[in-house]
Amino acid sequence: MLIGSEVLKQDLDRLTNEQLQQVADFIAFLKFRDKRRRIVLDPDRLATLATEFAEEDRVLAEAGMSDYAAMLDREDRL
Repeated sequence: MLIGSEVLKQDLDRLTNEQLQQVADFIAFLKFRDKRRRIVLDPDRLATLATEFAEEDRVLAEAGMSDYAAMLDREDRL
């Protein structure tokens, strides 16, 4: 069923402020959903990013392990 913009405008003119807010929220949702669908991840770009940040990830994991080991040691003493 096709509906013209003039019919929609007339319908919008009859809505309460609360109903208009709901329409605005729905429009925002539609825009978000459409934008999300258009995002296409390039596998080559993802591989490049993974390689680029691999060392940083390793360093962060190593730093977190010492804290984790200390927490385990404290728990063992309780």
